[in-house]
Amino acid sequence: MTPVITPTLQDLSSEAATRYTAANPLSQASFERSTGFLPGADTRTVNHYAPFPVTIVRGEGTRLYDLDGHEYVDFLNDHTAGLYGHSNPVIQAAIATAAQNGLTLGGPTPNQQEFAELICRRFPSVERVRFTNSGTEANLMAVSLARAITGRDGVLVFGGGYHGGPLSFTGADRRLNVPFPWFVCEYNDAESARSLVDEHGGRLACVLVEPMLGGGGCIPGTHAFLSALRNATEHSGALLIFDEVQTSRLAPGGLQELLGLHADLTTFGKYLGGGASFGAFGGRADLMDRFDPRRPDHFSHAGTHNNNVLTMAAGLAGLRDVLTPAAVGRLNRRGDALRDALNAVAKRLDAPAQVTGRGSIMNVHFQHSPIQCHSDLAATPAAARDLFHLEMLFAGIWIARRGFITVSLEHDDEDCDRLVAEFETFLKRHGTAIESRPA
Repeated sequence: MTPVITPTLQDLSSEAATRYTAANPLSQASFERSTGFLPGADTRTVNHYAPFPVTIVRGEGTRLYDLDGHEYVDFLNDHTAGLYGHSNPVIQAAIATAAQNGLTLGGPTPNQQEFAELICRRFPSVERVRFTNSGTEANLMAVSLARAITGRDGVLVFGGGYHGGPLSFTGADRRLNVPFPWFVCEYNDAESARSLVDEHGGRLACVLVEPMLGGGGCIPGTHAFLSALRNATEHSGALLIFDEVQTSRLAPGGLQELLGLHADLTTFGKYLGGGASFGAFGGRADLMDRFDPRRPDHFSHAGTHNNNVLTMAAGLAGLRDVLTPAAVGRLNRRGDALRDALNAVAKRLDAPAQVTGRGSIMNVHFQHSPIQCHSDLAATPAAARDLFHLEMLFAGIWIARRGFITVSLEHDDEDCDRLVAEFETFLKRHGTAIESRPA
């Protein structure tokens, strides 16, 4: 009798990749052509996945459309930047008006003034703010400010933290990081962080931390952990910097509002630009006022497009007219409900899966074991992530290869129910293969 050969998780992933290639010939051709001009066919590493990424040609509402004619419900939303969906009429009108009034004006504008004032009112720990072009720039400026003011050079960060391309601690290769003296600690390990600050406090300019890891797996920081950082920095004289590039959307005043903790400096990016390129950093007035050029001891902060008219218009219109505090509440309640529904499916099926995160930002992981820090994610097999991502694309659901999912203001119950149903279908089909993977 011929034995039945059960396909392995890797077999299933390889078979899905073959089907994917057959279904996307135009995107494959576009990818191969682009490799002659762009290393890896793109200019943003996070967009890449094997065997090749599809080429997106249009977005509308919650939908994306690719070169081969496939439609997807967008549950990635440009890694949290697309909070407003793809065609919000308020933001589109603001951009059109700004463009009609002239580009690259090269001076202060009323939109810049109003946008800055609104950010300071919305986020209580921010008394003054400066604009940049990205969250990466915002984090570089905040850390550099802390080093300049304290006269110290060291920076405490955490494994799994991602603060931009040259400020990444999600992998072992950190050769492209800026050459600051980094002290890297385990996320959510309050005692180790406290001990490290006590030991090196005289060298530490600041602690840079995401109140919930984003690129590191959507792992929320515990209140005990983040409180320990607040207390330790106050004792040592180092500054506490909250990277809220992603998490500022989790409450009207950012995640620090929910935690009841205020950082000395806070960085922003992503969605706050209304879909245009954006970054900002702000905080205590006594720190930020060092950028006031009326002071003889001021620090210079230049940047041709820091206050570009399209971002100032889109960001202001979005935050003022669309993302009201009430809308923030609705968005994150929907996100909590979606994450709870996904976890309920995994629990009912006793499947090796769990969804971490808070509010409208979450990440699927294929493991039973608990997740408290980035290193815990090693229990999720890469082939499971690959297979899940491809199967979701076949089902018309757009997410990140690593299982990263976000909810936008445009999503409705039908969209979320569809994602939950496809998640259940995937676990029923492949949960056994994930469970029985080789050690």
